Amino acid sequence: MTTSDSSPCRAAVLGSPIRHSLSPVLHRAAYAELGLTHWSYDAHEIDEGTLADFVGRLDTSWAGLSLTMPLKRAILPLLHEVSEVARDVEAVNTVVFTADGRRVGDNTDVPGLVAALRERGVSRVESAAVLGAGATATSTLAALREVTDGPVRVYVRGEERAREMRGAGARLGIDVEVRAWADAAEALRAPLVVATTPKGAVDHLALHVPADLGVLFDVVYDPWPTALAAAWANAGGTVVSGLDLLVHQAVLQVGLMTGRPGPLAAMRAAGEAALAGRG
Repeated sequence: MTTSDSSPCRAAVLGSPIRHSLSPVLHRAAYAELGLTHWSYDAHEIDEGTLADFVGRLDTSWAGLSLTMPLKRAILPLLHEVSEVARDVEAVNTVVFTADGRRVGDNTDVPGLVAALRERGVSRVESAAVLGAGATATSTLAALREVTDGPVRVYVRGEERAREMRGAGARLGIDVEVRAWADAAEALRAPLVVATTPKGAVDHLALHVPADLGVLFDVVYDPWPTALAAAWANAGGTVVSGLDLLVHQAVLQVGLMTGRPGPLAAMRAAGEAALAGRG
């Protein structure tokens, strides 16, 4: 998709629940900064059962889609092509519609996570710990291939999740050590800790922040700060927020959909203002 044509171009974020999504704020801010007045971006409440019908009804005015839970894996059978990184993590968060009508899936969570860490001065660590499992945890493992050479300890609930994370590690070529969720407090001693869990899931760990702190990356952005992020920052540790990830992955999405680099500063400012407005 190019931006030389002034005909309407549509994009949207799909997911369920979707009301909380900041994606419309970020993408609309990008369009305003880039002067793309003919572009629009909306949010649609879509689950696995309604996804195929929604995608099948899209016309040639559509440029792309952002996908959040629970659709990052459900979209895969509906695509004509999938990028290498999306195939590696078995999750697509971005779909671009080509001029010839093909649907191409990509994953900007992985490079977005790397970019967010590097922006905070984290380019290489000896090892890392991941709290949680699922699509976000798998994307985190893929990103950690570029950040650490050492083992990654993943803390999960249940043997099924443990098998999934071991399988993801084997597929991605990264040394994964799976640990029980009951031992999650020990994860906080890693040089880099990535919390991929939903809001509230790691609040109890705020009581276990160690004296010798590395970097905490908490993918939650609303409410912010989380209890763990606040305790970490109060103890003098470096914190990377879910908004950092959201903005960086959205910058990459804007580039894929419009053919123009996403304006990082404008998008971050819009996201911060929106969160402040939520109180």
